Amino acid sequence: MTSRVAGRLSKDELLARIKIGDIDTVILAITDMQGRLQGKRIDATFFAAQYLEGAVEGCSYLLASDVDMRTVDGFALTSWERGYGDLAFIADFSTIRLVPWHEKTAIVFADVQSVEGEPVAVSPRQILARQVARLAERGWHGVTGTELEFMVFSDTYESAWRNGYRDLTPVNLYNVDYSLQGTSRVEPLLGRIRRNMRDAGMVVESVKGECNFGQHEMAFKYDELIDKCDEHGLFKLGAKEIAAQEGYALTFMAKFNEREGNSCHIHLSLRDEENRPVFAGDGAHGMSPVFESFLAGLLAHVRELSYFLAPNVNSYKRFVAGSFAPTALLWGIDNRTCAFRVVGLGPSIRVECRIPGGDVNQYLAEAALVAAGLAGVEEGLALEAPFAGNAYAADVARVPTTLHEAVELFDNSRIARAAFTDEVVDHYAHAGRIEVEAFNTAVTDWERYRGFERL
Repeated sequence: MTSRVAGRLSKDELLARIKIGDIDTVILAITDMQGRLQGKRIDATFFAAQYLEGAVEGCSYLLASDVDMRTVDGFALTSWERGYGDLAFIADFSTIRLVPWHEKTAIVFADVQSVEGEPVAVSPRQILARQVARLAERGWHGVTGTELEFMVFSDTYESAWRNGYRDLTPVNLYNVDYSLQGTSRVEPLLGRIRRNMRDAGMVVESVKGECNFGQHEMAFKYDELIDKCDEHGLFKLGAKEIAAQEGYALTFMAKFNEREGNSCHIHLSLRDEENRPVFAGDGAHGMSPVFESFLAGLLAHVRELSYFLAPNVNSYKRFVAGSFAPTALLWGIDNRTCAFRVVGLGPSIRVECRIPGGDVNQYLAEAALVAAGLAGVEEGLALEAPFAGNAYAADVARVPTTLHEAVELFDNSRIARAAFTDEVVDHYAHAGRIEVEAFNTAVTDWERYRGFERL
């Protein structure tokens, strides 16, 4: 028996490879609030003997902590008073992939339940699953592609940390956007990442240079929402691990310096139960009435859901005029200055959301886009004409400019609470406020340079 896609395994294939010793390590992974894979590396024979029907347990703080894994107060899910008990990680055996950059290793993605068997609503994968179910009620499913940009440095992660992330050396010292000569300098690393991702069951489309020094983008074929988000998380983890193995460091942070930031453009469309495109139609620009209302919903409601698209303090540093990161909540036909760019012809017509950066939690971003779009469909919203020209100069609603603003909009959003539940909104709004507070108490290099002597 062979896999449908090389690098992806059925449950039976996983067990067979464990039995003959081809796989000796199974990673069971969940996704935390920051979009990172967390979990355990399990001896494969033990996994096969003990965990095929049971649950792997892990501390509840994985879904109630900040990026530094601090046990912060105020979450309903967990606390010192509740003892920081365990959650159950339930393997989804439809998600098994090889992990070629580690010897004899496979990964299985997991959903999160309480130890009593109740789904944990604040788990990012479950948040997206709720929106996938809402689409299914209409006979639809979403397909998506996420284009991730990152910057590569000729420094190790350890040396970068010790140097306070100052004076790092990018692998390219000039703009290599589309440059074959410039990107060849780092092709040994990027080529290995491409091949390893292909061998992990991903359909790699391309890699290209970008504008910032040492910046590159890797694109993969679209897939259904949850599967693509699983793949997105594994790619980010794998790219960092491969870079470390090769003596490099790479970052997906939204804005590393004052030049162009790292984006995560999200392409999204819908299909029906017979896999026919829902967005294609006979209307203006080849759009269906559903697509028009869905896109109108994105324009009307994405501002209040932007926290799920830009979840960190640093995320908002990207939104600068003339930077190819959007500031105006407009849509256009193949217009990269707008927040929403409609591309594709006929059955391939789709919307590209240009708001997220490389730091985004992919499950939450996709959930926000579906929720906003469905709100537009349910409300029967009419779509304004496409914007032509420079959207940076338009006098229209803007993307929020700070995390604080985005969190308050999210917390007070009727659409968010209807789509995600009060439990989810309260949980993530609290997490956002913790992040804002942590930043507000920090003293930055910028402040020292400005004020040490001269103020």
